[in-house]
Parts: sequence; structure tokens; C-alpha cells
Amino acid sequence: MSESVTITDNRTGQSIEIPIENGGVDAAKWSKLLPGIWFYDPSFSTTAAASSSITELDGEAGILRYRGYPIEQLAESSTYLEVAYLLIHGDLPTPEQYAAWQHDITYHTFIHENVRKRFMEGFHHDAHPMGILVSTLAALSTFYPDAKEIFDEESRYKQIIRLIAKMPTIAAGAHRHSVGMPFVYPDNSMDFASNFLSMMWKVAEPRYEANPVLSRALDVLFILHADHEQNCSTTAMRVVGSAHADPYSASAAAAAALYGPRHGGANEAVIRMLTEIGTIDNVEPFIADVKAGKGLLQGFGHRVYKNFDPRATIIKKIAYDVFEVTGKNKLLDIALKLEETALADDYFVSRKLYPNVDFYSGLIYQAMGFPMEMFTVLFAIPRVSGWLAHWNEMLDQNVRIARPRQLYVGSDVRNYVPIEER
Repeated sequence: MSESVTITDNRTGQSIEIPIENGGVDAAKWSKLLPGIWFYDPSFSTTAAASSSITELDGEAGILRYRGYPIEQLAESSTYLEVAYLLIHGDLPTPEQYAAWQHDITYHTFIHENVRKRFMEGFHHDAHPMGILVSTLAALSTFYPDAKEIFDEESRYKQIIRLIAKMPTIAAGAHRHSVGMPFVYPDNSMDFASNFLSMMWKVAEPRYEANPVLSRALDVLFILHADHEQNCSTTAMRVVGSAHADPYSASAAAAAALYGPRHGGANEAVIRMLTEIGTIDNVEPFIADVKAGKGLLQGFGHRVYKNFDPRATIIKKIAYDVFEVTGKNKLLDIALKLEETALADDYFVSRKLYPNVDFYSGLIYQAMGFPMEMFTVLFAIPRVSGWLAHWNEMLDQNVRIARPRQLYVGSDVRNYVPIEER
């Protein structure tokens, strides 16, 4: 049987056979048969706007792989910096390559003093940390004019290093500013996650000692959030990057997309939902309300996954590791009861509504002391490596500038009427 589809224009009787390649069909061949006729797909949910070798996501089977490596194996055995190398370069590093990569990232963690003193500290005291992050990322393009040399391999690599390295510094600085605490400089003797925790929580002690369990838990969360195929923020990165904008401007656009509550704010919504439920006794009435259309079950279901989110299983185990150190989050029992009740109800199972990565991540962040305003920032720190991998790939593919079509539904031609005659 031929791996192809045949399309017939019933107006003319003309047909065209288009091969199915990598699970898709070439829209350019479709347009030869039907010039001026466009696919109407407002959210791009049935449109492949890119070909990529970075992340494989099979929502029906619950599969997530980075460069072919299952997310379960990476979460078990790898580190975020190694995964970032994998995403950018395509292969896991040798010991020598990893040492050089780790060195480069570690020694680019500092940000220019003017970024901190004259820019970040200029925000109002109650500015949202994510707003500070978005704005600071865009501002970095003015500090590194060589970033515009996007086809200079050495310059491009330098910007990738800078962005991955400086994200935790900017993120922690945004938090410290929002709560009126002094900026903490990076400590290059620490690993990536511990250094971030130091910049977040250090007060007056000579050296902040991060709990290794919490540091490892955060590193695994960074691995799980490093990339997720063509989501909203990654698409924003690619669209802006297709105009050949510098990577700081493109990353700011991606972070702005992540800032939206529909994308990066899902774990905040879970915490608010669990808080509103209040007690285990209220779980079953809440579920009844959801089934009656009177509420939303946050943290269940996913735009892509129609099976268990593979990250959710990993993150649930991490939650227990964290709670052994921090003490149990008071919302955990409600979350466990909610998960048990929903998964025993055919209403949710038949609709393939299973817990996703956001269901437990907020509980972990909250137990570790992060305020909810930082949840999306914590998402952005590792996701920048995925954004940059896609940006890098897109430039290597020499992708044309993004320019979707539209279906015009406005008025027909009208003649202008002078204002005094209207």
C-alpha cells in the first residue's frame, strides 16, 4: 500500500497524490492543486510548521525523548547541564567535552553590573519576577552587539553559552529585587542548581550550603522542562528567530509567551485549586462540580498527551524525596486524594485526563520555599536551552521568515465617505 494521500478538487476533477513523509504531507504540493486555498488551523494544532531532530513527543503513547534518549533515563542518570549540551549539540558529551562545557557555562554566570544596577533595580519593588526576566533578556541584546552576527559560528555559540549561564542569575536577581533583598553574586564553586539556590536564599552566611536532595530535585525538574517540542514559547522563539533577530530578543519573545497563564502558569493554577478545595473531605464534591461543568480540574490532561505525561510519573517520585527534607506540603494529601478519585472515575479516564507535569511541580516548588510568582521563572531557566536548540537548528536549516496566511472575513470593498457626510 502506498504511503500517500490523494486529494481531488471536486470543482475541476483534478487530483494530486502526495506522499506521507515523517508523518506529514507537503503543503506546497497541496497548493499546486489548490492555489489560494489555505488550511484553516488557528492554533496550528494540526499543522507541522517545522521539521526538527531535537525532541520526539508521541502523545498517544506517552513518549518524550530528547535527541532519541528517553526522558526517564535522562532524569535518572543525567544532569541538566549535560542535557543542555545534548539539546544544543545533538549528542551526549564525552568527559572532555562536558568539562569544557561546564567550565564555559560556570564562568559566564555573572551579569554586567549595569544590567543589575541601572536596569533590574529600576523596576518597581512589586514588579513580577517574570516581567523583570522578560525585559532583562531583551535588554541583554544591547550589551552584546556581537549577538547580531547570527551566522558567525563562534559568536552564535558564545551567545548560547551566555544565555544558559545567565538565566539563573537573572531569575534569582528578579526574585531578590521583588522582595527587597540584596543581589547575591554567583558562586562558581557550586554546581548549576546549587548555585541558583545560593543566589535565591543566601542571607549572611559566608557560603550557602544547598541540601543535596533539593539541589538534585531541582536539577531533575530542569531536565524535565528543558524542551517540549513545538509549544507556544518555542514557536515564538522560532518565529522571531526566522526574522534573524538576535537570540536575546528571540528568547525574550519566547519568555513572554511562557509568561501567559495558559502556557507557563499551569502549576500556579494547581496550587490555587488545591488551596480552594481546602480539605480531603471536599475532594469528592469538587470532582462532582467539575463533572457538572462548574469547575476545572487543573493539572490533568494535556494539549498533546492523550496518555500519562511521562514527566508526571518522574515528578511524583521527586515530590516524595523533597518532602522528606522539607516536611510534607499540606496540600499533598488533597492532591493524592484528587488524583485517586479522578483516576477511579470513568468520566476522566474515558476522556484520557491524567495528571500532567504541572500537577506536582507546584507542590515541590512551594515546599522548597519558592513563591508562586517564581514558578514560571523556574520553568524559563531550563527551557532556554530548548529554545536555543531550536533557534540554532532553524538557522542551520535556513528557514524562511514565518508568514502564515489568513482567511479574510471582513467587509467587502467600501468607498470612503467624508466625515461630515457620515
